[in-house]
Amino acid sequence: MTSRVDVQLGTRSYPILIGPGVLEEAGPAIAARLPRARLAIVTDENVAASQWPRLEASLNASGIAHEILVLPAGEATKSFAKLEQVVDFVLAGRFERNDCVLALGGGVIGDLTGFAAGIVRRGMEFVQAPTSLLAQVDSSVGGKTGINTKRGKNLVGVFQQPALVIADTAALDTLSPREFRAGYAEMAKYGLIDQPDFFAWLEQNWREVFAGGQPRVEAIRRSCQSKADVVARDERETGDRALLNLGHTFAHALEGATFYDGARLVHGEAVAIGMVLAHRFSARLGLLDPADADRVERHLGEVGLPTRMADVPGGLPGAEALLTYIAQDKKVSRGALTFILTRGIGRSFIARDVSPADVLAFLTENLPA
Repeated sequence: MTSRVDVQLGTRSYPILIGPGVLEEAGPAIAARLPRARLAIVTDENVAASQWPRLEASLNASGIAHEILVLPAGEATKSFAKLEQVVDFVLAGRFERNDCVLALGGGVIGDLTGFAAGIVRRGMEFVQAPTSLLAQVDSSVGGKTGINTKRGKNLVGVFQQPALVIADTAALDTLSPREFRAGYAEMAKYGLIDQPDFFAWLEQNWREVFAGGQPRVEAIRRSCQSKADVVARDERETGDRALLNLGHTFAHALEGATFYDGARLVHGEAVAIGMVLAHRFSARLGLLDPADADRVERHLGEVGLPTRMADVPGGLPGAEALLTYIAQDKKVSRGALTFILTRGIGRSFIARDVSPADVLAFLTENLPA
């Protein structure tokens, strides 16, 4: 059964359609939302093989004209070079401003394609068809797009809200266990931010979420609703939308330190470690009962996620180097370190002017010998 969550942004509001088989209904949904639009579709090699035939059949049945660009899979695709390739694909295809760019894939494809949609012809219509759990519960919702640079992750991009999100939960059956666990970290994040009841529900029902069926759809729906509510209040992250970055400042430093090597560390794994570190750091500062940090680490470890910096294969640089990555993160404001910290499960808050000396001491204590 299809669930629907609406992101309330006035005249730019849009629906998120969630459920098994919604990709087969994409044609009618897109035609209703964007009548007469041609589609410039961007995907990657893995998704093209597993999901494109279902979407293609639906578009053909609805008479929607389309062209497709297939890119290499992996984090390295979020680059200036691939951004130029996507923009050239759209322009070469003579797609007009009222046509649509559609991202079929995970967070990498969604972020890259959304950025291209936001800048080509000064902004085109955009549809997200996320095929990974991480993309379905996080990156496809809310309009954040961007690419990586050698200076850090997601440092170049725009806010470009989609016109529609099509989250087919059947697509998740093709994910590796590692990819699914990585997405689950972002799902657990919503409970840790401000929904302790959802985190407790996940502790009890995570096996059913992994197995599929209605519990999976419900967990994705609750995650999307959580993000939709935050985005409606703070679309451009000038206030409490920053709470969605729980664990991400540590996570982005770890990703930078591993040179975005997905064989060593994927984004959701970095977020899992980052969320544990955020709780441990909060406890070190006297904000949090250490038992809550233990609870977070225990649950994420139980589902098979890494929870400590020692879990990163190949080792990490020293604390000073990690602090440099943190200082380059886009959540830094005028040189002051900003973290999302917490006073308990579901009680996160924005902490500004965090002492770099405290962060350095904490990293030093938690790095493996």
